[in-house]
Amino acid sequence: MKGYIALGISIITEVFGTTMLKLSDGFNNLIPTLGVIIGFGTAFYCLSLCLKTIPLSLAYAIWSGIGTALTALIGVLLWDEPFSTLTLGGLILIIGGVTLLNASHSSKEARKSTN
Repeated sequence: MKGYIALGISIITEVFGTTMLKLSDGFNNLIPTLGVIIGFGTAFYCLSLCLKTIPLSLAYAIWSGIGTALTALIGVLLWDEPFSTLTLGGLILIIGGVTLLNASHSSKEARKSTN
């Protein structure tokens, strides 16, 4: 459970860091630039903590997939970036892929526990 909490914090801080990256204007604005450093630093630290208990392939798929989906939604909501049925389809495919990876790891763990 601790691994998934660390993964959740990692996702949130990565999305924060990415949002600050947009606001930093090429690292010309100090406060958002500090937000990038803090956000990504915390994200990678928490990601490293979650890897103590969650397999790398699963953790990275969840981290990048959910992070991508949240970042896309923030772009739409804050900066009026285009959102189409293709965008929605892409996000559904990303989330579906993460779900399938999670299911494959869950079934593998179930097989290990029965042996």
